[in-house]
Amino acid sequence: MPLLTVTLTGSVDARRSAATAAILTELTQKHLGKDPALTAVAIRYLDPDHWFIGGEAMSRRNADSFSLDIKVTEGTNTKPQIAAYVDAVFAAMAGLLDGVREESYIIVHEVAAASWGFGGKTQEFRFIAGKLAPAA
Repeated sequence: MPLLTVTLTGSVDARRSAATAAILTELTQKHLGKDPALTAVAIRYLDPDHWFIGGEAMSRRNADSFSLDIKVTEGTNTKPQIAAYVDAVFAAMAGLLDGVREESYIIVHEVAAASWGFGGKTQEFRFIAGKLAPAA
């Protein structure tokens, strides 16, 4: 049940959003083992005049940038899985965007199972309920 929040430089572009959501959902399943049906992707755009790297606006750099924040349940992925995911996401985004800057960031937040969930139930509740169900 990962939640991905992506920020892209540029103007709102429905095709770019759809392509971004599709590739990130696929990579999140492939590298982190997350269910695509429960993967949520929110995409926003930021005018390159308001995105700065090294004090210079992206609009002057003739390149694109992105940031990705993904929240997953703590302890459900290994360091090698996360490293492979970061590498694959950067490569995929470099293919989707024009001249993507190396200073584009991917942050994997591992959130405690008791601190988040969906459908009104925490991940910890789901884990415990899943363990109790076979015993009943």
